[in-house]
Amino acid sequence: MSLSLRVWSGRQPRARTDKVAALLTWLSALVLLVFLALPLLAMLGKALRDKSDQFVGLANFAGLFTPRFVFLLGNSLSVAVISTLVVVPLAFVFAAALTRTCMPGRPVFRMLALIPLLAPSLLPGISLIYLFGNQGLLKSWFAAAGISIYGPWGIVLGEMFYTFPHALMILLTALALADARLYEAATALGAGRMRQFATVTLPSVRYGLISAAMLVFTLVMTDFGVPTIVGGRYDVLAVEIYKQVIGQQNFGRGAVYGICLLLPAVLSWVLDRHVQRKQQAMLSARAQPLQPKRQPLRDALALLVCVVIALWLLGMLGVSVAAAFIKQWPYNLSLTLAHFDFDNMDGGGWQAWRNSLRLAGGAALVGGVVAFIGAYWVEKTRAAPLGRATINMLAILPMAVPGLVLGLGYIFFFNAPGNPLNVLYGTMALLVLCTVVHYYSTAHLTALTALKQLDGEFEYVAASLQVPFWTTLRRVTLPICLPAVLDIARYYFVSGMTTLSAVIFLYTPDTVLSAVAVLNMDDAGDTAAAAAMASLIVATSVAVCLVFGGVSWWALRRTQRWRLR
Repeated sequence: MSLSLRVWSGRQPRARTDKVAALLTWLSALVLLVFLALPLLAMLGKALRDKSDQFVGLANFAGLFTPRFVFLLGNSLSVAVISTLVVVPLAFVFAAALTRTCMPGRPVFRMLALIPLLAPSLLPGISLIYLFGNQGLLKSWFAAAGISIYGPWGIVLGEMFYTFPHALMILLTALALADARLYEAATALGAGRMRQFATVTLPSVRYGLISAAMLVFTLVMTDFGVPTIVGGRYDVLAVEIYKQVIGQQNFGRGAVYGICLLLPAVLSWVLDRHVQRKQQAMLSARAQPLQPKRQPLRDALALLVCVVIALWLLGMLGVSVAAAFIKQWPYNLSLTLAHFDFDNMDGGGWQAWRNSLRLAGGAALVGGVVAFIGAYWVEKTRAAPLGRATINMLAILPMAVPGLVLGLGYIFFFNAPGNPLNVLYGTMALLVLCTVVHYYSTAHLTALTALKQLDGEFEYVAASLQVPFWTTLRRVTLPICLPAVLDIARYYFVSGMTTLSAVIFLYTPDTVLSAVAVLNMDDAGDTAAAAAMASLIVATSVAVCLVFGGVSWWALRRTQRWRLR
């Protein structure tokens, strides 16, 4: 590979380019401060005021631990713990089947397992109603056991569908790398398969298991969609925040509950970061990659497990899709398109879907640029050390901030009359910015990983030739990192189509979104229409992901031919 950099004709001094880099670095840090840190501080300030907006200090917190709050917190913790204990082992077995066996169809099963990422969290709740609800296809299963789907069991089943692919992605990464020499030594010492699993496999992936457990626990604790649909009278903290703000207009109590919801997420994040610091490299330079050998019995069992889990995921998705086309479940199973007549139903009509396209497209464009540029300042420049440290610190914070909490902060900050940014309140621009910030951590870490793969010599050579950083960025860094940028844009688009919790407090009748329309139609009793809108979200996400896949393939062929032999 030969990369050439044209010497900048202007011969601008290095000091001037450093000043430009420092200015842009601080500008990126300022954006994160304004759209992340200040809204969270505004929510904290609101928690210290009463209904009349008078400062009361910690009085709101003093009356917090009422029987009602303890009940809500206990319910949230219960479903979060149970979901974690069920999802993580299932995801581990599935990931082990994909990475440590020779079963057929592994790429297909991997793709099927990630389908729930394309669906809003409301979809599994709707599917459970059609399966196990009062008129459900399999209602006798729960009735025979004396269990209702409207309660903790429904929430756990819905959260299993919602969180399974998130845990799977972490565990796939943890299990993908292994040193074959460890297993050879264990075999030579007479260790059986179970002993090898306990002494070699589990220690090597324990950090991935902890990270997956913390992620699932946090997602369930902060999820708003599934409990709203199938929670029934089993209220959880996330739903209570929605009721306090939307139903009772009690913003102070909503802020207090929001801070309480933030604490488990922050504690999980801190524990995960602490564990990651202790993680050591599992592969040395002399490591031999583990190549699984064919074992008919093991591979058959792995295939059976993957088929069962994949059928469960496809079944949950397929029920909602089928319900969208069935005239009246379960009495009239003839096909119809009447449920897609959104303009004649509550929820926002087809305009909600078009708004989601605008939001998702804007988030993909703005988020892709902002995340990559922010990571570039952190990794590839040496200007403004304090600014780069600020970006690095704030970029990880959204990972620990639930969407409901961020949305509350945006209300208190951008709706303040004295805020010059008040003009953004109620606009699509604010929804785009909120979505970008909400999912910023994953995008930043993806961009940072791609940039770390580039040798720092590029920047040193460019500096010695008096080439400004923007030329190096345009001609070298961006072309090489283009696949990662497209992955970030695709991630933002899908997140923008499915997001609910962060925008539930921010939309207006003119900016209602498709995920919000699903919630509104379900509340109005139009469950089939809600299923139709949720299915449309999935179909849109799949189509756009295919487009991004084609663009990524073209970009690789166009800009990175040097990778091809």
